[in-house]
Amino acid sequence: MKILAIDSSGLVASVAVVTEEKLLAEFTVNNKKTHSQTLLPMLDDIMKLLDQDLKEFDAIAVAGGPGSFTGLRIGSSTAKGLGLALDKPIINVPTVDALAYNLYGTDRVICPIMDARRNQVYTGIYEYQDEEFVVVRPQKAVGITDIAAELNQLGREVIFLGDGVEVHEAKLTEIMRVPYSFAPVHLSKQRAGAVGALGIIYYKKGLMDNADVHEPVYLRLSQAERELMEKEKAQKE
Repeated sequence: MKILAIDSSGLVASVAVVTEEKLLAEFTVNNKKTHSQTLLPMLDDIMKLLDQDLKEFDAIAVAGGPGSFTGLRIGSSTAKGLGLALDKPIINVPTVDALAYNLYGTDRVICPIMDARRNQVYTGIYEYQDEEFVVVRPQKAVGITDIAAELNQLGREVIFLGDGVEVHEAKLTEIMRVPYSFAPVHLSKQRAGAVGALGIIYYKKGLMDNADVHEPVYLRLSQAERELMEKEKAQKE
């Protein structure tokens, strides 16, 4: 089985080719260029380096949200276009699940936090049970104090990762009551390799979409949608 994986859900743009036995290639960029500038050239470079054809893939795994609205649209539209053109299924891998999957086999609770602004994070709670990846709390958008309260209640050591660490580290220092640490930089951000590896597991469970029905999961309204709702509410008042 061979999976093409894409993650442009956050600040990082990442493309990978994954089989059940190997991570054949991974191209990850974390800079100020937009994903629309980087994603397709990265994909093209990987295909050339591996001397492979897109038709060889069994499926396309994509970080399907939550995350940056623009980034998600770029990643999902790329995956959807390839899926339609190649007649391949789409594996919609939850972004926060894939981020947590960067950390394998730890006995600590894993808590990814992606900055969602307005003092909120996209987050979830994960662990390993007998070396199996387990979703303890599914991904959601909540306040940083809310997820900290959940973790404190669990009473176990936590490891945090994600771009939300940089934003909320000081606050976590104030409110965490259980031991915690932060993942090292090479494991702390989105990676298409993790999307692909987790995508293979989901593929075997039959968790995939036809390309024509694939849509990203945002969890929250966009800023434009929120502003429109607030404007309409103000007009009614």
